Amino acid sequence: MGDANARYLALVRELSDRIVEAQRPIRILDSIKWCPRVRADFFASGCKVLPAVDAAYYQNNNPLEFKPGEVRSVLHRIERDIVRNLGQLNPLSTIMRRICREYQLVVRLLEARGTNDFNLLSEELYGSASDVFHAGDPTLADLGTQMEAILINLLKNASMVESPKDIPARQAVEVLNQRLLQVFPNAGIRVLLNDQMTADAAAGSDYLKVRSDACFNALDIDVLEVHEGWVHLGTTLNGMSQPWCTFLGKGPPSSTTTQEGLAVLTEILTMRSSPARLYRLINRVRAVTLAEDGAHFIDVYNYLREHNMSEDDSYSIAVRIFRGSTPDGKPFTKDLAYMRGFVQTYNFMRLAMSEGRLDNLPLLFCGKITLEDIKTYRLLLEEGVVMAPQFVPPHFADLKGLATWMSFSRFISSLSFDQLESDYGALL
Repeated sequence: MGDANARYLALVRELSDRIVEAQRPIRILDSIKWCPRVRADFFASGCKVLPAVDAAYYQNNNPLEFKPGEVRSVLHRIERDIVRNLGQLNPLSTIMRRICREYQLVVRLLEARGTNDFNLLSEELYGSASDVFHAGDPTLADLGTQMEAILINLLKNASMVESPKDIPARQAVEVLNQRLLQVFPNAGIRVLLNDQMTADAAAGSDYLKVRSDACFNALDIDVLEVHEGWVHLGTTLNGMSQPWCTFLGKGPPSSTTTQEGLAVLTEILTMRSSPARLYRLINRVRAVTLAEDGAHFIDVYNYLREHNMSEDDSYSIAVRIFRGSTPDGKPFTKDLAYMRGFVQTYNFMRLAMSEGRLDNLPLLFCGKITLEDIKTYRLLLEEGVVMAPQFVPPHFADLKGLATWMSFSRFISSLSFDQLESDYGALL
């Protein structure tokens, strides 16, 4: 029995390593980014001319560093070998085969840059703003509309004004290096300046890149520490340390919603977020919704400007929505993951708390997992196929505070808000 189990684990490791190697050249965000020249031309036109981005733009500026047909074929062979060696009904086989199919779909997505098919494939991977959370529930678009109105009212209050972004990138790098060294003392984590990226910061396998010309305030640095550091770097390191399921160190599209939702939830639970930060995330949902309804790049940009977003933030959000597509095409829907993931992860935690199943929560950090698979990972943990996470953020490592905070959530959410408004309105 021991020899058979050892052979099984070795087989899982071999197939898992093949998935990791096959996906290595696929870089979604690098393949769909818009270069600084596009930004300069847009503002030079007075923000009145659509950026000159089409299929040829991506081919000329972001050529794929792999042959799509060959990568798809490799992933298909791995998928077939998983069935031949692990079986079709094996739970781990189901997860690994789905990941292979997702990566094949990602390759098709990148082949379709600048065409109408790009959005269709994006929706297949990341969903649409018209998706509901549960049967009979509001859609993501509804969430964006409702939250936008609430946050606009909040942000009118002088106490909600954020501090100036007067911390240069180099200083932010020094602070984050010190903090993450304490969090991951023996992991070799590095925080680095980068002058080629468009986002303010992004996490890699064992590093965090910060755009060299970006500026931050103290709250921004706090958010980067927990969002990019505790969650994205933490789950990557936990996944890479898995002895058998090494694919958990890499994030397929299906893990994006859980990853980003967990990161946003962590920001909020640790009091690192702010209404202004949440407003930017909600505006990404609004921007996707507008683009799905037919708005083009300038329409979305102007909408954001009219809703008190700065020129830089408005352009940045609009680019996030149209990258990979064209300025008058349908959107790239990945940015729905933040709010969708937050709601899903929060609801899962509420249920786990109410039923006393707290043992499931640290599993969220064992690698780049998808929430739907957590029951399977619980079984795999018991079988020794998956290892418990080495790093778990403090509020998950000791759940007493979190459990106390969420204990009343089910009861409070059952109260009628309309009645609360009626009863408490005179007090405000």
